Formats: sequence, structure tokens, C-alpha cells
Amino acid sequence: MLDPVMSELERTLVKRLRDRDERAFRELLALHRDRVFNITYRMLGNRAEAEDVAQEVFITVFKTIESFREQSKFSTWLYRVAVNHCKNRIKYLARRHDRDRDELDETQHGTPSSTNGAIGTPTRPAPDRALEGAQMEKLLEAAIASLDEEQRVVVVLRDIEDLSIEEICEITGLPDGTVKSRLHRARLVLRKKLQREGVS
Repeated sequence: MLDPVMSELERTLVKRLRDRDERAFRELLALHRDRVFNITYRMLGNRAEAEDVAQEVFITVFKTIESFREQSKFSTWLYRVAVNHCKNRIKYLARRHDRDRDELDETQHGTPSSTNGAIGTPTRPAPDRALEGAQMEKLLEAAIASLDEEQRVVVVLRDIEDLSIEEICEITGLPDGTVKSRLHRARLVLRKKLQREGVS
């Protein structure tokens, strides 16, 4: 029996994707591109990486649509694919960063690195509210990016994407209690980080 949470529009789209309908693929992009990019960007904290991963997500969905069993909303399955791609990219980037750092240590042993534009550089107070909003957004992005991967996933899905705890459980495969406890811990960490930056 088909799950009633899937809308008729989603069901039709899935059927057309299974028939390899390229127009359906374009519709899928139009419907979900912004949301998927937002998830990948918040998870990865880098626009170029996020665009690259978002593109991979849609290609994967198109190629593996047969594995979608229609037991949840299509968007839930799509976001699960997005989160998994982000996790893989985070692991890849961490390995690459470690390798690059090892190479840098070998070639520039003892050489101090440049601190131009360091985070600690004092900036003039800006009365302009738009600029303050942009600065707050940057602080929030940096704070989210500093969370460990498990905490970042639940914060992005709950507090940024406004998904329900139930949907997050479906996307991550985690039980309700685990999602709630990770979310609680992540919010505490974020609050402390933002308070250190002078944000109450």
C-alpha cells in the first residue's frame, strides 16, 4: 500500500523520473534546487563545494530513483541523499586537508603563515543594519561549520530547514531521542560560541 504522505504531484514526478523523463528531471531541479543547495551549503560552509555536491545529489537521485520505495515523502528521501553526500564530502575534505597540512609542514617547516584577514582582526563598528545582519549571518555560518558533523546535520535540518523531528529521524535513520539530544547539545554549543563573539 502506498504511503499517503506522498502527494499526487510527487508520485507523478517519481513515475516520470523512473521512465527517464528529462523534463521531469528539470521539474525536480526547479522544485528542490534551492532547498538542497541550502542544506549542502550549511553542511559544507563553502559555496563552490555546496554547488558541486548539490549537482551530484540530483544526478544520484535521477540514477537511483528505482531504489526509492515510496514509504516516505520524496523530499525526505531526497534530503537523505543530500545529507549522505555532504557527509562523504566532509570526510573527503578532512582527509585532503590533513594531507595538504602534512605536505605544508614538510615544505615550510618553521615558516610562520600569513594572518591577513584573520578572524580576530578588529573591525570598525558598522551602524548599517544590513551590514550587521550580514555579519551575524557570517558568525552563525562559522558557528554551524565548527560543529561536529552529527550535530551539524540535526541543526541544519531542524533550525535552518525547519523540518520536523519525525522527518529528521527518517532522513538520518536515528531514533527520536538521539535526534533530540544531539539537537539540544548542538544548540548549547552554538549559544556558547555566539556568546563568545558578543552575540546574546
